[in-house]
Amino acid sequence: MRKFAVFSGFLGSGKTSTMMALAKQNSKNAMIVNDLGSEGLADKRLAKLRGCNAVEITGDCICYQNEKLMAQLEELYSSGFELVISDIPGFGVGALEHVYHGLEEKFPGQCELAPFTVLVEPDTVKTLSAGFNEDLYYILNTQLVEADLIVLNKCDSISEDEKAAYSAWLRKNYPQAELICISALTGENMDALEKALLQGKASMHKPDIGYEGEAFTKIMSQVCEYNIQYYAVVCCESFDGNDYLLALAEEIKAAVASIGAEIPHMKLLAWEPDGEYAKADMMGTKRPVEVSQRFSHPCTELAVALNSSAFGNREQLDKSVTAAIEKVSEKFQLELSIFKKELI
Repeated sequence: MRKFAVFSGFLGSGKTSTMMALAKQNSKNAMIVNDLGSEGLADKRLAKLRGCNAVEITGDCICYQNEKLMAQLEELYSSGFELVISDIPGFGVGALEHVYHGLEEKFPGQCELAPFTVLVEPDTVKTLSAGFNEDLYYILNTQLVEADLIVLNKCDSISEDEKAAYSAWLRKNYPQAELICISALTGENMDALEKALLQGKASMHKPDIGYEGEAFTKIMSQVCEYNIQYYAVVCCESFDGNDYLLALAEEIKAAVASIGAEIPHMKLLAWEPDGEYAKADMMGTKRPVEVSQRFSHPCTELAVALNSSAFGNREQLDKSVTAAIEKVSEKFQLELSIFKKELI
């Protein structure tokens, strides 16, 4: 079997976590991490730390790298993998046309396309159904219109009544798509998701989403990708990497809010040479920081990768985030060496 699936969805919906859960539960599943930045993405490092089969395609969205994507797929299939899943950087609007239809036109029959999958989280559905900012509505609604399969993730965080209500709303408003409710964190219904991807097929429909129209151009002009990687030398044996990572996320959140910018999703990954790691996620400036993995012992040295998508002035964002990193690192008496920074 040579199956390929794309995971689209709003920032923070759990695309990477779901890909990793699928890769962990079946040794014949692999994942592709895709981003606009250069090599060394936090998601690939995290996947490797968790023992997942993962590769990365960087430099641009796979929407515009069909040849590179197909070459990577061929390599994975030749290695014995049967289901390969890739995410999309940013918002993924237009990925159905550029990735699925692009592969079908350029490489017909070389792989079987699984249902085009869009992940959403409960807070996103709640916001979307309530009606809100016109620009964000365009993004969220467009993603779901493209879906063959909608995955309501993070169901461990809501009640059964809420799950039923959100499911009913999604089915009513996006009847073209199958719906599966999961929790990548707890493993709830992951078998059903894998079965849907392996046994289902892409409809290859072409909804009119106004791609590259006025609304799309307006939104994308406000978006940037901000990535930074650095190395920290610890001054003493009592350094608590968990406290540092949480303090760093909170300081960045406050700094971003103070300049009127927004980061819908920021991933902070820190790791030691022995493979110990910790991870924190910021899902916007108005939501609590989520810590999904902690260090089990004091750290002696630390590498840190920050990947994010942001709305705001690039120069102000860079200045604010860099200042936040320096402020918190100084408080924890760390000696920093920043070796990569990207504003895309």
